[in-house]
Amino acid sequence: MGYVDEVLARVREKNASEAEFLQAVEEVLESLRPVIDANEAVYRKEALLERLVEPDRQFKFRVPWVDDKGQVQVNTGYRIQFNNAIGPYKGGLRLHPSVNTGIIKFLGFEQIFKNSLTGLPIGGGKGGSDFDPKGKSDREVMAFCQSFITELYKYIGADVDVPAGDIGTGAREIGYMFGQYKRLRSTYEGVLTGKGLTYGGSLARTEATGYGLLYITEELMKCHGESMEGKVIAVSGAGNVAIYAIQKAQQMGAKVVTCSDSTGWIYDPNGIDVALLQDIKEVKRARLTEYAAARPGAEYHEGRGVWEVKCDIALPCATQNELLLEDAKQLVANGCKAVCEGANMPTTIDATRYLQENGVWFIGGKASNAGGVATSALEMTQNSERLSWTFEEVDSKLKQIMINIYHNIDDAAKRYGMEGNYVAGANIAGFEKVATAMLAQGVC
Repeated sequence: MGYVDEVLARVREKNASEAEFLQAVEEVLESLRPVIDANEAVYRKEALLERLVEPDRQFKFRVPWVDDKGQVQVNTGYRIQFNNAIGPYKGGLRLHPSVNTGIIKFLGFEQIFKNSLTGLPIGGGKGGSDFDPKGKSDREVMAFCQSFITELYKYIGADVDVPAGDIGTGAREIGYMFGQYKRLRSTYEGVLTGKGLTYGGSLARTEATGYGLLYITEELMKCHGESMEGKVIAVSGAGNVAIYAIQKAQQMGAKVVTCSDSTGWIYDPNGIDVALLQDIKEVKRARLTEYAAARPGAEYHEGRGVWEVKCDIALPCATQNELLLEDAKQLVANGCKAVCEGANMPTTIDATRYLQENGVWFIGGKASNAGGVATSALEMTQNSERLSWTFEEVDSKLKQIMINIYHNIDDAAKRYGMEGNYVAGANIAGFEKVATAMLAQGVC
C-alpha cells in the first residue's frame, strides 16, 4: 500500500462521519499522487501528509444568547485552525443550520490550498455556527454575534487568526463581531476582514469573489482562443458571489440567464437584471419569486434546474455538492465549454470527472473562488499599513492575482503530465508551497 493510500485509510477510519471532509481530502490526495510518489521517502519520514490532514487545533463551544421574547437560545460555535505554515490562519465564519464539524473541517482544509494559491502569506482556517440569521432581528443577530466572539476572541488576532464573512455572515454580522472583539481586547486591529469602509474595510471586498471568478474564467477562455463576448452563462446562487459574478460577466459582454436560491431558480432569457436582483436579495432579503413578478419575460421554477439551461459557461456559486452527475451530463449534452466554481466544492467528484472526461474546461473552487480571500488579505495589508486603497487599486491587484493563479495551476498540471487538469494543477501548486514551508520549519 502506497503512502497516499495509507493516509487515506487512516483519515476514513478516524473521520467516518464527516462526509464533506472525507470528500475534500480524497480529492486533494488523489490528485497529488504524482507529487507525493516522487517525494515519498521524505514525506513519509516527516509524516507530512498526516500533519497536513490533521488540524493544528479545533474549537467547539456553546453560544448562549437571548431572543426578542426574552428566551435564552443556545447554538454551537466552531473554529478550525488548520495550517499556518505560510501565514496566520485565514478563513470565513459560516452561519447556517447545516454547519457541523465535518463541514467546517472540509472548508478549513480547502482553505489551506486556496490561500496558498493567492501567493499571499495566509494559512488555512474556517469557523462558524449552526445559528441561522434569517428571520432574526438586528438585536437578536447582535446578541448572538457578541456571545460568539466572547468565546472566540481568546483564540484570534491580526497575527494569529483572521476570520472573515461567509454564508450568513455579511457586513452586519462582521460589524457586531468586530465591535465586541474591540470591546473585550481594548485594542483596534485588523482581526476580522469584510469590515465596513468606515472602520478598516477594503473597497472591492464585497465584489471580490464574484469578480475574481470572472477574471480567472476570462483568462481560461482567452488561453483557449475564446472571448467572453456574447457567451451565455448559467449561474447558481443569488448571494454575494453570484450577484457580483453576474455583474462582472455582463460587463465583459456575456449574458447571464439564471440564478437561484434555496427554494427555486430564475430563467431570464434577456439576461439577469443585477439591480433588481440586488434589491430583492440585499435590501429586501426576499425570495426570487419577487424577481419573476417584477421582470417581464422571466420565469420562476421551484426546486433545482439551473443546469438544464443551454449555456456556454456554468458558474456554480451557491453551496457544496450542488452540481451532480446528472447535471454534468446535461451541461455536456447542451455544449457547455467551461465550468468554474464560485462556491466551495459545489461539484461532486463524479460530476467533476465526467466534465473533465468530456472535454469541459473545469476550474475548481480552490482556484476560481480565491478572489474573496485574496482581497481579505489585501484588507489585512491595508489595516497593517493604516492605509486605504482605491477601488481601482484593489481591483487591479485582484485581477492580477487571479490571472497568476490560472497560469500557476496550468503550469503545475503540465509539469506532471496532466495538461488541462486544473483541479490537479490547483492542488499541486497550492500543496508545493505549503509542503516546502512545513519541511523548512521542522516538526511542528
